[in-house]
Amino acid sequence: MNVDDLVAIDVHTHAEVSSQGHSSLDDDLHDASSAYFKVEGKRKPTLEETAAYYRERNMAAVIFTVDAESATGTPPVPNEEVAEAAAANADVLIPFASVDPFRGKAGVKQARRLVEEYGVKGFKFHPSIQGFFPNDRSVAYDLYEVIEETGTIALFHTGQTGIGAGVPGGGGIRLKYSNPLHVDDVAADFPHLKIILAHPSFPWQDEALAVATHKPGVHIDLSGWSPKYFPPQLVQYANTLLKDKVLFGSDFPVLTPDRWLADFGKLTIKDEVRPKILKENAARLLGLTKP
Repeated sequence: MNVDDLVAIDVHTHAEVSSQGHSSLDDDLHDASSAYFKVEGKRKPTLEETAAYYRERNMAAVIFTVDAESATGTPPVPNEEVAEAAAANADVLIPFASVDPFRGKAGVKQARRLVEEYGVKGFKFHPSIQGFFPNDRSVAYDLYEVIEETGTIALFHTGQTGIGAGVPGGGGIRLKYSNPLHVDDVAADFPHLKIILAHPSFPWQDEALAVATHKPGVHIDLSGWSPKYFPPQLVQYANTLLKDKVLFGSDFPVLTPDRWLADFGKLTIKDEVRPKILKENAARLLGLTKP
C-alpha cells in the first residue's frame, strides 16, 4: 500500500455478502437499514467489487463483517474470507475482523489465530446488535486482552444504530449497550488498547468527546453520518483538542465516501486539520506510517 499516493483512508466499511451470497443480516433488518440510510445503488457489493470501488478513487478502506450470531442466529460473512480478500487487494483493503464476544474461549482463540495467521489489524464490536455491555468483564475482557497484546485495534459502534430502525421493537436491538461511557471503562482497564469509537455518538456525543479527550488510546471515526449533520461540538473538537484523533469513515455501502467527502468539503475544518482527518491520523493508528 502506497500511503503517500492515497487520497484518503476510510476506516469504516462493511463486508455485507460472502462469496456464496450469504449476508450477515436477515432480510428484514437489511431492508429496514437500507430504507433508514436511503441507500442508492448496490447495497451488497462483493469484496472484490469493494476493492475495485476504492481503487478507482485512490483510497484505502478498513473492511470487516459483524459477528452477532449468538444474538441474531445469523452467521457472519467469514472473517477468513474478508482477510483473504484484503490480502489479494492489499493496495486498498485493510482487514479487520469481528468475533462474537459470547463465543467465549473459542472466540479468544479465533481472534489470536486471525491476527497471527491472517494479518487482521483490528476487531469490530457492535454492542447493540451483539447484545452486551462493553464493560461487562464476564463477556469480552478476554478478547480485549488478546487485542491489546497483539497491538491491534478495537472498534466499537457507539450511539443509535440504523440496524433495526423502523422494525417493530427495533428488531429487539437495544440502544443502551452502545453508550460510549461503557467503553471508558474498557479504556481504563486496558490502558494500552487502541480504541476507535465509531460514528457521531447520538445521543451521547458529549460523552464520546469526553472519553476521547481523557483516554489517550481512544479515537473517534466520523462514519454513518453525512458531515452536514455533525453536531457543532464534534466539529469544534475535531478542529482543536481531537485533531490528531478523529478519523474519516463512511459506513460503506450504506453511506458512500463520495457523498461523505462532498459534504465534508463544505464543513468548516481548518486546512491543516483536513489531511489529518482524511488520512494521516488513520495511517499512524494503523501502523502504516511512523508515529
